[in-house]
Amino acid sequence: MSRFLQLHLLTFFPPANMNRDDTGRPKTAQVGGTTRLRLSSQALKRAWRTSAIFTGALAGHMGARTQRLGDDILSYLRQKQMSDEKAVSVAREIAGVFGKLKDAKDANPARIEQLAFISPEERAAALAMADKALAGEKLDPKAGDLLVKADTAADIALFGRMLADNPAFNREAAAQVAHAITTHRVTIEDDYYTAVDDLKLPSEDAGAGFLGEAGFGSGVFYLYACVDTDLLRRNLGGDAGLAATALAALAEAAATSAPGGKQNSFAAHGRAGFILAERGDAQPRTLAGAFARSVSGDDLMANSIAALDKFRADLTAAYGPAGTGECRMELGKAGSLADIIAFCRG
Repeated sequence: MSRFLQLHLLTFFPPANMNRDDTGRPKTAQVGGTTRLRLSSQALKRAWRTSAIFTGALAGHMGARTQRLGDDILSYLRQKQMSDEKAVSVAREIAGVFGKLKDAKDANPARIEQLAFISPEERAAALAMADKALAGEKLDPKAGDLLVKADTAADIALFGRMLADNPAFNREAAAQVAHAITTHRVTIEDDYYTAVDDLKLPSEDAGAGFLGEAGFGSGVFYLYACVDTDLLRRNLGGDAGLAATALAALAEAAATSAPGGKQNSFAAHGRAGFILAERGDAQPRTLAGAFARSVSGDDLMANSIAALDKFRADLTAAYGPAGTGECRMELGKAGSLADIIAFCRG
């Protein structure tokens, strides 16, 4: 099997604000001297990881990014009739392996201060240690008792994790995901909106009950992701079948899922109009350079595909082929998502 799987997607999204900055405006980037809409890699990865496609395909093999493992342990111990003071002490002792604890006087004393990505195996080990405390055993939990360097959590294997207090158990991400950008110049527009008070009397003033303003934008986004499939299998303890399922789920989620910001207001549920999947051992390369110059014209999708194809051909002419296999889907012309999924599965 080739080491690297690369995904290139072009997706049109109608007016939306799926990924906001600190002012509530759509995130942007300056590319080639022009303003582009941007979807952060963090927003994309969370949308994929929490999608029904991903969670369904990888049920039982999903981690949880949380501060609250200690709360679960505390609740479990209380259900088993351990005294509250003792339960809090035990929960803190176990949860402390996963990160720095909140102050003991905090309203939630069993929580850690950071978000920790915890696999099902690690959660099970933590509860098993709680059972030891219930049996009267003295606890002295160490990182090696609860944390592992490889397991069956596919999302941790793909997207990695950092444990500041136990860096030996960090997991290097097998997947690299770029911020998605529009292939063309975009102007952020403003939606001035009002809401009517249904119980307001005609005799009162004619003003709205509420008014507000929200930014939005629309465009064709280029999205790039690269997966080191060797690292993915190592992160999964050598489980090649689970790695294949994870790659298939990643490709399907990337093609069909979007960040959830303001979706109730815009319903911007796009589907990729173009996907190129590549396999090979050569050093990966993004094709974002195709859009250093803004695409223009009446058919932005077609012109974006043409720009990507030309840039890719130019790279191949200069550097040689980047892979040993490829699969292509172009809406209305060639291929299907099922073809892409089968190719990514290997």
